[in-house]
Order: sequence, then structure tokens, then C-alpha cells
Amino acid sequence: MAEAPGELVFAPLGGIGEIGMNLSIYGVGDQRRRQWLIVDCGVSFASEDHLPGVDLILPDIRFLVEERRNIVGMVLTHAHEDHMGALLDLWPRLTVPLYATPFAAALFEARRLSEPGAPKIPVNVVPHGGHLALGPFEIDFINVAHSIPESNALAIRTPFGTVVHTGDWKIDPTPTLGAPTDEARLRALGDAGVLALVGDSTNAVRDGRSPSEAEVAKTLTELIRSAPARVAVTTFASHVARIRAVAAAARLADREVVLVGRAMERVVQVARETGYLDGVQDFRGMDSYGYLPPDKVLALCTGSQGEPRAALARIAEDQHPEVTLTRGDRVIFSSRTIPGNEKAVSRVINGLVMQGIEVITDSSHLVHVSGHPRRAELLDLIGWVRPKILVPAHGEALHLAEHAKLARRAGVPEVLTCRNGDLVRLAPGPAAIVDEIPAGRLYKDGALLLPAEARTVAARRRLGFAGIVTVGLALTEKGQLAADPEIALFGIPDSDAAGKPMEEIVRDAVTDTFEALPRPRRRDPDEVAETLRRAVRGAIAERWNKKPVCHVHVLVV
Repeated sequence: MAEAPGELVFAPLGGIGEIGMNLSIYGVGDQRRRQWLIVDCGVSFASEDHLPGVDLILPDIRFLVEERRNIVGMVLTHAHEDHMGALLDLWPRLTVPLYATPFAAALFEARRLSEPGAPKIPVNVVPHGGHLALGPFEIDFINVAHSIPESNALAIRTPFGTVVHTGDWKIDPTPTLGAPTDEARLRALGDAGVLALVGDSTNAVRDGRSPSEAEVAKTLTELIRSAPARVAVTTFASHVARIRAVAAAARLADREVVLVGRAMERVVQVARETGYLDGVQDFRGMDSYGYLPPDKVLALCTGSQGEPRAALARIAEDQHPEVTLTRGDRVIFSSRTIPGNEKAVSRVINGLVMQGIEVITDSSHLVHVSGHPRRAELLDLIGWVRPKILVPAHGEALHLAEHAKLARRAGVPEVLTCRNGDLVRLAPGPAAIVDEIPAGRLYKDGALLLPAEARTVAARRRLGFAGIVTVGLALTEKGQLAADPEIALFGIPDSDAAGKPMEEIVRDAVTDTFEALPRPRRRDPDEVAETLRRAVRGAIAERWNKKPVCHVHVLVV
């Protein structure tokens, strides 16, 4: 490559200090003009308790919008939602060239077509294991094992050196789908010299190695074979290797596989189109479920994370229109509960158990393994690529800190931890945080994207905690009541501890406070509204120990 002035920088806009919402950028050039490469564009999932009404959390890309003329492209490492789920909302703000391997491109297009009114987004398809040249960056896609087809580490070559961006990966010597992590190519990179390793930290707190998918397949085969009646398996819809394992186990047990859930149907269609379910038997639609004998059916369901609208949650509530389970049936959670989803998953499990259904999870059987590397695997990768710099990524603060400690003990010369928005200089000179760029979060709220600092969600939390009172007051120009006050209470107890209706308490507070106001002050609508607001909140708080939101509307007639 030709010599380039300036420096090589890295900045995360999401995915550091958290699980999900992965978006990283690399820049080459000086402070006045840099060319940027974007890696991934993902979402994280909102907790209803913490963010009521919010569907998704996306990275704030205002910096990239300002720099969009200098962006050479966006590259996806793989097709998980935490790496590509924000594209439909954020790509139209950038309209930069987008690159992905065939499976990621096909799954993204299928998802786009399932969203009414979604924008057309052209994807440049890169062969698996392929190469790209984008401005000052040359990018090689390197196969790594993970829980979705075509996961890639990226070798990003620049005039200042090579960065290995791992994406999500693990070392699985016996994957049930695709090739193992490409140790030979990673070692070759190390032999040629690697400037920096920006790496997955998700399992940096766990010793040893992640078990193989082949071991999970054995466990599933035995659990499905020994089931006395119906079997339902839930897993991440995108986990095609797990779908293959379930299908193989069903075939051995002489069971038909019925797909339950739109996301599962979509992934299976894409996997068949791209060849990842070659040789796997055809699956049945939900309309076949009720006609199959209990010992001849296996339902493959969405809903492993307790999503309230997903198939398994509806089955657990006995609300699914076509699929039911009864006492003696078996449900296998071939998944791990993502932090934040514990309550939702427990609700589904308890609903199933209360119906007399046997529930099997990874707490008792090897029905799931992580797609991320544990400590021994992290050490292997460090030994293969021998980076001068290591930047822990893709993890919460504890994961990043443990990855950093491990790297230092392994002898990596420079280890640097950063936060979203930190601008990290990788070369020339020692690695350092040299600046900060705008970073934050956007909330997907229905059809809208809201900045995290907007008052909308905070107001919802307040409403959910203490409800709302509205008071409507009509006054004459002389400051006299033109009619009885109109009062409405939402989310507030009907009566206090003594049994007095809350509406009566509010009405008394409004009437007494208004009559106590001096006549000149009654002619000021703003003064009346604020005085009554404080009085109503105080009257309710005195009896409830909570202060609701209170709106007083004064109309002069």
C-alpha cells in the first residue's frame, strides 16, 4: 500500500461496556480529513422494566452522519441482530456501500422484506473468505466458528499495519455446520505481523474452553429420543447449526419437525436457499401439528428469550391458535438467557411447568453452548496472531477488564481499554485515547427514533410508578368557577387506607385550595394551575406516600 499521512484510529460507537449494539469505526488520515471504515451496525434489546415502550436500542451515529462523505464503506462480520439489526433504521442516514457475505446478505434481505415500508438497501455480496479494497483499507474475511453461518473475523490492512477485528468467534474443532475457526490464516497473519487485535470479551470471565456444538447435538439426540410424548425445542432462530442438530435428532426419533414462529420460518428459508440445510428433511407447517401423533412430532419454536409475542410464550399461556402442549410433554430450551431477559424467560418456564410440562434447560443438561471464546481460547488467539496492541471489545466492563488482565499476563506489549466514543490512536506511536467523538443511544419507539436523553421514556417510568391526575377547571374572567372541576385519575388506587375515594380527596383539595386563594390571584390562570397542582400532589402523597404526575388545565371562559 502507498504511504499515508496522519494516523490509524479506532473508535467504538457501541458494543463496549455492554452486550449488543456493536458498531466500530476505523479511520486513516489526519485530524482534518480521515477516511472511515464502519464495521457492523447492531442493536441491543430493551428491558420493559427499565425502558417501557422501547422496542430496540441503537447506536447514535450523528458523528458518522457528519462524516458520511468520508466513509468508504460498511462491512458486516455476521448476521446476528446485535451486529446488523440497526441497518434498516440507520443506513438511510448514511447511504454508504454495504458489504456482507451471502448468508448475511440473504437473511438481511428476508428481514427487510418482512418489515412494511422498509427502505431498499443494496448489499454488495462478498464471497465467504473473500477480499475487499476500500480506500486505504484492504479487508480479508477469515472464517471463525460461531452460532450462525459465515461468521468472520476481519483482517484490516492499512498503511500503518494490520488490525484483526475478531467479530464473534470461538474455537470449535467439531462444528456441526461450516468449517472450524481458520487457525492457519490467523497464524499466517501473526507471522506477517499484527499491529492490533480488537477482540470479543464476552466469556473472558470463564476458564477453559467453550464446549463443541457436536456435544450439544449428542445431548439433543438422546433427549428427543427418550421423550414419551410431544417435544418442543426453542433456540435462537438464527442458530442454523442447532436447527440442523434438532432436525437430525428428530429424524432418528422418527418425528416430524414443525416450524412454529415467523422468525424461524424466515431463517430456515434463507438457510435452504444458501445451502446450509442441504440434506435436511423438509419441515412441516403449523397447520400439520394437530394431525400428528404426540410421539411423532417435534415443534421447533421461537421464544427462547421469553418474548411475549413469540410462539413459546403464547404456548405457555395456552393462547397459541394452533400449537398446544399438555401434561407429560417435554420442552427443551436449547439456548442461554440473555442478561435482562431472566424475568421473561422465568415467566414462560413457570407457565409451562404449571401445565405439567417437563422443562429442560442448560442448567441441568448440555443443551446449549456459547458461541464466544473462554479464556483458554482467548490465549490461543493471542498466541496465533501475537499482536502489539490488544483492545478488548464486545463485553460489559467486567468482561473487558478480565480480557485486559489476561492479555497482559500473556505478554501483549500494549493493552488498552476504552469506552464508547473514545478515539483510540493505534499508530504511529504508542496506543492511546487521543480524543472523544459523539456517541450515545437512540431508542426505537414504534416508528420513531428518539435520543436517549429525550424525556419521553423517563416520563413513562414516572407514570408507571405513580400514575397521573388530570384536573380541568373553567373560570370566569372575574376568577370564579364557571362549573364543577373535571377530575380524572389513572394508575392511582381507588381509595386510601381509610376507604375514602381518591377522587373525592382530589376534589376536596382542588375546592379548598381554590377557595383559599385571594381573589386577585384567582384571575391568573398560571398561578391557579400551579397552586392546585402542588395541592393535589400533596393531598395524594399524604395518603399514599407517592406523588403522581399532575396536570391542571385552566380555561377562562
